[in-house]
Amino acid sequence: MTVAPLKRIVRLTLGLLLLLVAVARAEPAQDPAIPRDVRHASLKAKAKEAPVPVKRAAVAARTPAPAQPAGKDTIAAALDAGGSSPWAIVLGLTLLTLLPALLLSMTPMVRLLVVFHFLRQALGTQTAPSNQILMGLSLMMTWFLMAPVLTQVEADATTPYRQGSITGEVAVERGIVPVKAYMLRYAREKDLAVFAAAGMASRPETRADLPIQVVVPAYMLSELKAGFQIGAVLFLPFLLVDLVVASVTTSIGMLQLPPVVISTPVKILLFVMVDGWNLLADRLLHSF
Repeated sequence: MTVAPLKRIVRLTLGLLLLLVAVARAEPAQDPAIPRDVRHASLKAKAKEAPVPVKRAAVAARTPAPAQPAGKDTIAAALDAGGSSPWAIVLGLTLLTLLPALLLSMTPMVRLLVVFHFLRQALGTQTAPSNQILMGLSLMMTWFLMAPVLTQVEADATTPYRQGSITGEVAVERGIVPVKAYMLRYAREKDLAVFAAAGMASRPETRADLPIQVVVPAYMLSELKAGFQIGAVLFLPFLLVDLVVASVTTSIGMLQLPPVVISTPVKILLFVMVDGWNLLADRLLHSF
């Protein structure tokens, strides 16, 4: 007896919901205060004005944009416009990535690093001094050795460029001259001849006529040769200590203990007693 009234209530509720949905989807309610003829007139006016913006947009799309003046979007124009342009940032980051390669290839740092690594191998210490310490010492000694060249570069190129008396290209041409003369001083004739014969069609009259792309690799080869020569001479006394210790340990029958365990403290003690770092730095500075 109670199920039938519940069904009727559910049906009435669903019917009301459907009626409300139909009313919501129908035309929105209009203000009764506005007369019907006025509403129809306003709707007709809106219908006539609606296509106008579309036509205007189509005409504007067909109209070609005004041509930009030539040269305004080039890299040179962007660099001249201001130092904070994106091209200036890209150029600066590129130069920063190339700076370590230039530092290694155009300075005495190659010879210094080779000699220091030979010394560490001769002493038998695998990680002492660490690579960071050797790199820092090589960098400071390179700065000391290149100070006259850097002073000349600053006087000939950097200062006039900051004052605005010369352009960037002229500053680069002037600044490379002292560095090139420094590299030619230590580059061997054999190394220069190898790269000159491979990269130049005609033979230059003097060493100064060689391009920088010939001088830089020849200078690196010469520095590597000089570094290996110094390292080989540096290796000989420590090799002698290894031979003496190995012969003594084998003669007394001490086969359980490797000779390196005994020779390494002896070599370090010998190097400290003769003040090896001072002697090595003095000889390296006098080699330039």
